[in-house]
Amino acid sequence: MTQRALAQEQIFRTWWPLAASWMLMGLELPALSAVVARLAHPEIHLAAYGGVVFPIALIIESPIIMLLAASTALSRDWASYLKIRRFMMIAGAGLTLLHVALAFTPLYDLVLVRLLNPPPEIIEPARLGLMLMLPWTWAIAYRRFHQGVLIRAGQSNAVGLGTVVRLSANILVLAVGYSLQTLPGIVVATSAVSAGVLSEALYVGWRVRPALEALKRAPALAESLTWRAFAHFYLPLVMTSLLTLLALPLGSAGMSRMPQALASLAIWPALSGILFLLRSVGIAYTEVVVALLEHPRAVESLRRFAYKIAAVTTLVPLLVAVTPLGELWFAQVSGLPAGLATLAQTALGLGFLVPGFTVLQSFFQGTLMHDRRTRGITEAVALSLLTSALILSVGVVWGGLAGVYVAQIAFVIGAAVQTLWLWRGSRSALRTLEQRERSQTRAVASELVC
Repeated sequence: MTQRALAQEQIFRTWWPLAASWMLMGLELPALSAVVARLAHPEIHLAAYGGVVFPIALIIESPIIMLLAASTALSRDWASYLKIRRFMMIAGAGLTLLHVALAFTPLYDLVLVRLLNPPPEIIEPARLGLMLMLPWTWAIAYRRFHQGVLIRAGQSNAVGLGTVVRLSANILVLAVGYSLQTLPGIVVATSAVSAGVLSEALYVGWRVRPALEALKRAPALAESLTWRAFAHFYLPLVMTSLLTLLALPLGSAGMSRMPQALASLAIWPALSGILFLLRSVGIAYTEVVVALLEHPRAVESLRRFAYKIAAVTTLVPLLVAVTPLGELWFAQVSGLPAGLATLAQTALGLGFLVPGFTVLQSFFQGTLMHDRRTRGITEAVALSLLTSALILSVGVVWGGLAGVYVAQIAFVIGAAVQTLWLWRGSRSALRTLEQRERSQTRAVASELVC
């Protein structure tokens, strides 16, 4: 008799609440696009949100976006929790001040407008939208940090329910904005997003209290978490999230300088929304790998589960892109005019491989995080961003293809480069884990024989 391998059912039970959470969160952008597309001047307000507000808000929050992974991996006793919470509060306050500077001062024109070079008609709507997104970063920092505590405590269901709270708040504000028909689309969209993140943060703060009480009673680690150890683990992840999120404003800046700039930026929220929705099940897999690699004979089970998800998430966008489902999604659900819907459907066909790549990246990233070799994750994202930037630059110089098409090609090739580098970097950690599993299996078999 040998140790039983980690069951696919156990992986599924850990994964599906997180995947559901990410998928529900992924519905936010399509919902925003669908409502704004049915208000006045949809191209302008969709382009303002997708081309300026959303990318910049993500860049500002990038230093705290990996708090979920850090908290899941490191909040093992009360002292570690307090140390990471202190970092979360300081980072949240500092990044909120940065948001104030970029949205409410002349830095908006001096930095963001010059950097992104957006079409003139979206500059002022985007400024207003960025102002209304002020609660975004600190609320997300608080929420992601405590979600990690919940996952580590085996309460991943609470994470999914928190996303239901967030989406409910989104839908309520969107419904009010749509019924009034008097507010600008950018106001409706950003108010809904801010209400959603604040609601979810409050819910998670309430749900995490029992887990925190249990953490207080947990035995202290023999080797306490130091600031140096935290920095060694977390700083590469900060660079990873920053470089990852730079892809969005990089794409916006590139599309603004290529043919069909306004149309490309206008469909970007709807296109990004469906791709994020499909990628979300893969993004959720990182924390699953981090949490479950400690189990007996986990490597092969987790790898096999990843291949299954990757196959499905590659097939679905391809079907949407080449069948009438694409017209249904972009024209009927997202509310894009016929010309924009066709542009978006073709662009989706160019990017159908991205969700599958995301699943594989999460498996390799989770392995590296478990092994605390996070530098390789940063290297992979940097190579991906460099690859995408080079392709976008060629597209700008050439000027012979719609910007959204060039952006999709650039991000697909960048994702392929990132996946290959992560595979290369994780091989050593995977071999070590597999050797350990074989040794444990032999040891158990020997004890049973004796």
